[in-house]
Amino acid sequence: MARPFRFGVNLLTLESAEAWRAKCRHAEQLGYDVLLTPDHLGNPAPFPALATAAEATERPRLGTFVLNTGFWNPALLAREVATCDALTDGRLELGLGAGYVKAEHDSAGLPFGSPRERVDHLVHTVAELERLLTESEHRPRPVQSPRPPLLLGGNGDRLLRLAARHADIAAFTGAVQAPGKPQGALQLISPEALEERVGAFRRFAAEAGRAEGADEPGEAIELNYLIQMAGPSADRRAKVRELSGYAPGLTEDQMLEHPALLLGDAKEMAEQLRAHRKRFGFSYFTVLEHNMEALAPVIEELRGS
Repeated sequence: MARPFRFGVNLLTLESAEAWRAKCRHAEQLGYDVLLTPDHLGNPAPFPALATAAEATERPRLGTFVLNTGFWNPALLAREVATCDALTDGRLELGLGAGYVKAEHDSAGLPFGSPRERVDHLVHTVAELERLLTESEHRPRPVQSPRPPLLLGGNGDRLLRLAARHADIAAFTGAVQAPGKPQGALQLISPEALEERVGAFRRFAAEAGRAEGADEPGEAIELNYLIQMAGPSADRRAKVRELSGYAPGLTEDQMLEHPALLLGDAKEMAEQLRAHRKRFGFSYFTVLEHNMEALAPVIEELRGS
């Protein structure tokens, strides 16, 4: 049985307290299951934004998508996580990533390090959070037991192995550093390459005794993908030709098959998501704030399926 769809929106802008609350309420009315915040300089600070979102809404869960782990000391992060989980009445989902934008680290006066060093810090942070948040003596205590659900995002083997061992949700970037571009500029990999990454993750999960296809749905690891663009399009091929610069080397057919792009009317987009769930196993899809309205009719089309 396929895992039911879930939909999240990554909220990026903060104009005022009331505008933020209104936006969160609107996202809830549109049917989103999870309200999310990123962790980039220039965007709202994640934890106070999520606590305020909890006050304005009743149903959606609230998550970080994803924390730039290089910005965080594990012990201080454990305090933030436990506090936010308590203030949101146990609605928090914690998303962590290794970080990929060097300019942000430079602006913050923090070391960026090599890819290996960034993943090392993420591995250490996950281990410390597991230890601290599950200790009965730790204060404050999270509401959820043994800890809030953990989402880990990435593309490389080390990060996928880490997610296979520890994550409740595995988020796939489907992108790599663009050759010859500034650090942090990404380009899409092909659907075939993404399928290989999902296959590698499943092997790692099986090795860890946490197979994504477990008999009980509650035991399975949920798979997430971030949709980069969603919207109506009368001519899908013409639209992907406009976007070809974001995926050099991919054919039009590959772009049309890619879960990063969701184009067409509501029924067409719903069919695309069903196809992605069948092919890749993705059932939890996230969109960026500017695509929030465009996905709403698709959520209605797929509700309960």
